[in-house]
Amino acid sequence: MIIPHGIFKAYDIRGIYPTEINEKNLQVIIQAIFLQLSKALKRDNFTIAVGRDMRLSSPSLFETAKSTLERLGASIIDIGLVSTPSFYYSILKYGYDAGIQISASHNPKEYTGLKIVKRDGNKIIKIGKTTGMDEVRKNALDNLTITENKKGTVSVNHNVLQDEVKDVINDLGGKVLKKLKVVADPANAMGSLYLEELFKNIPCELIRMNFKLDGTFPSHQPDPLQFDTLKDLQDKVVSEKADLGIAPDGDGDRVFFIDENGEVIPATLITSLIASETLKNNPKEKIIVDIRYTNNVKKICAKYNAPLLISKVGHALITEQLNKENAAFAGESSGHFYFRETGGAESSLRVILMLLKKISEEGKNVSDIMKQYISSFESGEINFIIDESINADTVLKTFKQEFFDGDISQLDGLAIDYAKWRFSLRTSNTEPLIRLNVEADSNEILQKNLNTILQKLDSLGAKRK
Repeated sequence: MIIPHGIFKAYDIRGIYPTEINEKNLQVIIQAIFLQLSKALKRDNFTIAVGRDMRLSSPSLFETAKSTLERLGASIIDIGLVSTPSFYYSILKYGYDAGIQISASHNPKEYTGLKIVKRDGNKIIKIGKTTGMDEVRKNALDNLTITENKKGTVSVNHNVLQDEVKDVINDLGGKVLKKLKVVADPANAMGSLYLEELFKNIPCELIRMNFKLDGTFPSHQPDPLQFDTLKDLQDKVVSEKADLGIAPDGDGDRVFFIDENGEVIPATLITSLIASETLKNNPKEKIIVDIRYTNNVKKICAKYNAPLLISKVGHALITEQLNKENAAFAGESSGHFYFRETGGAESSLRVILMLLKKISEEGKNVSDIMKQYISSFESGEINFIIDESINADTVLKTFKQEFFDGDISQLDGLAIDYAKWRFSLRTSNTEPLIRLNVEADSNEILQKNLNTILQKLDSLGAKRK
């Protein structure tokens, strides 16, 4: 039985189907997950939700996962075709002990994967590199076996999305919205499900682009962080004179927005808006952002004298920190948004509804609303390829020596702060890349320092992707 070591990632399991993950080796992987969860939950008669995305390989792998868990004695709840946020929601809403989602997020169509969670009271624990993934990997690679002494059960719950939308609207008051015009492009992926259900229940007009589920992704790659995938949506927002554009990623746990002028709204501004709305009513709450960009949100937190915590990059790590610190909200510059109400997990529905409410209440264009949150200008993430010609550790060490007079953090790679600008340089957790992010108090300061850093990277042999 061949199980590639590299499929066990920092935040999930991911690989190409069927060469790296297939119906045969998935049985061993599921058994490895069951062993880890049994140990963590201190019992083997637990309830476990199993969901899936729309990829062509997902139905078969979904059935394999369920049948394997049933043989091991688990109580399985089939939650069917769901986005990743809906999957997380189901664990808390119905009190399931654990869950497995068959999904490869925004990866190309050849990929498949698994996200694994367990519940700890009202918190979601994502199984990642600090919370059990090493044990899952070891169990799988050692091909550990379990004595099958009883058969489990399978039940069905296909009402998850309806309950989720109802709860979010009741919680945030979605019925008070104005009749806004919204264009959405979920790229033939899972976001179409929650967008369809949400807009059935609020008084806004939805203009649909690429809503039909299709695991071949015929429209474009479902990754809104690649801004070239947003061009058609941007054009449509302008031509329709819409108030807002919405672009979820492949499994729906990230979401980006387009303003009425067709411009992409940086995720840090959405984080600033949600942080501001949160702190208005609860000014001492903790807010978390990742290390890449911090200054826009820092100003919001300073206004309310609220603590701002900085996290490493990665959804499992941020969920873990939010729960540990009992923070109210966390935002990541890649478009992940996390809430205490959802156990520290992402909820794109909450973000969408909060933004629609803000537009309705202010009675302004979304671009004008966002201006109040801009105090720092951002470069956008720039990637450099790591190969035999460049050593990432050497790059980071060189930059630490070169920029020794700044405020240095090595929380995640290298981040250095100055009075009017800062930068973050880190290796990717998922790809052989070095990632650069720069922000500054003005565009002039940004461009000057960005050029300096780019020249330095070039002198070290870094090749821009």
